[in-house]
Amino acid sequence: MVKRLTKHGNSLALVIDRGVLNLLEIDADTPLSVTTDGKCLIVTPVRDPEREKRFRAALERVNKRYGPALKRLAD
Repeated sequence: MVKRLTKHGNSLALVIDRGVLNLLEIDADTPLSVTTDGKCLIVTPVRDPEREKRFRAALERVNKRYGPALKRLAD
């Protein structure tokens, strides 16, 4: 997907398509972190640390319970 910047007052804006917003679960109220690696612009949604903690705990429980079976299926 190739995009062009759009004039927005004295600034430039990057318009993100609805499909990408839906995929990343981003809306107008989602805080975004904008960083760069020196060559690329990286825009990442800032996630709630409590939500991340709950996700990691759930992932740990799933891996503990089903990890061996999933590993055998992968082989």
